[in-house]
Amino acid sequence: MSHATDARLKLLLIVPHPDDEVYGASGTLMGYLEAGEPCGLVTLTRGEAGRTLGLCNTPEELARLREVELSAALDVIGLTTPAARAQGSVFEHHHFPDKHLIDEPFETLVEVAHRALTTYRPEILLTFPPNGSNGHPDHVTTHRLARAAWDRVPEPERPRLWYYASDIPPENEELLALWLKPNTRHDVSPFITRKLQAIACHRTQALSTVDFIRKFPQRIMTETFHEVGLS
Repeated sequence: MSHATDARLKLLLIVPHPDDEVYGASGTLMGYLEAGEPCGLVTLTRGEAGRTLGLCNTPEELARLREVELSAALDVIGLTTPAARAQGSVFEHHHFPDKHLIDEPFETLVEVAHRALTTYRPEILLTFPPNGSNGHPDHVTTHRLARAAWDRVPEPERPRLWYYASDIPPENEELLALWLKPNTRHDVSPFITRKLQAIACHRTQALSTVDFIRKFPQRIMTETFHEVGLS
């Protein structure tokens, strides 16, 4: 789904999976949207290779369920409300294969991201860091394609580039070698109730929710990012 706009977005997220928007950025999205700043989301896969928790039986059933979950979460966040769309907010959901983004033609993936950047002209692009936060291959591939698309935008029009970032260093040495510390913080406590509700819309990802809260409880109230080029 896509909605063209003449307005410049405040923030555009490019992520691989349904649920990648809620844990680290939903409060930030809510804050911008409440201030009348249009935002956007590009989700590259339907998440059909993820956990089912017994809620469905086949990858196709999971994909359909996760699309419903994503729609519900975005309604809570406010990204897909009529008011947000009237302001110029956008949502794109693509159907590249989950857990196999790396096998897709890289130029095809870059073109999706580049078209979003040139069409919606965000002030800020948010995506995964070089280590994918947790090493997930789709997260790493999304970093690579988003960064490549960002590099192709002429410098005067190039958005600020944010990565998801945590204060807690990874224990894995390979992830640690590419770890970037946060240098941008948003207090999202005013939106905590809605953020938890949005997270809970992704019922099939309940184990991911538990893992996130157990490992990064501080990121529920404060969303942290690494802005490239910011000291």
